Amino acid sequence: MEPPDPDTARMLLDQTLAAYSDKAAKAMRTLEAGFDNAAAVLSLPEKYRKRLRTTNSVERLHEEVRRRERMFRIFPNRESVVRLISALLMERK
Repeated sequence: MEPPDPDTARMLLDQTLAAYSDKAAKAMRTLEAGFDNAAAVLSLPEKYRKRLRTTNSVERLHEEVRRRERMFRIFPNRESVVRLISALLMERK
């Protein structure tokens, strides 16, 4: 379930903290500490949320870099790796 706004998310956080603070105190402290970072996406327009909330695009980019790296296997130096990755990033722009 994705809350529609930060206030609803905060209410759900409070309910979760109340329900599980005794059973998983450390996990609840971690959840509370990272809440603002995790809920930041809720302040954005809804059409952008899914893309920015997930890491699918980042994972896809990592897969593409690994695929290209496997094609070349051995790079003569660090600069050649940087050029390859830079070219890939500029292409994906």
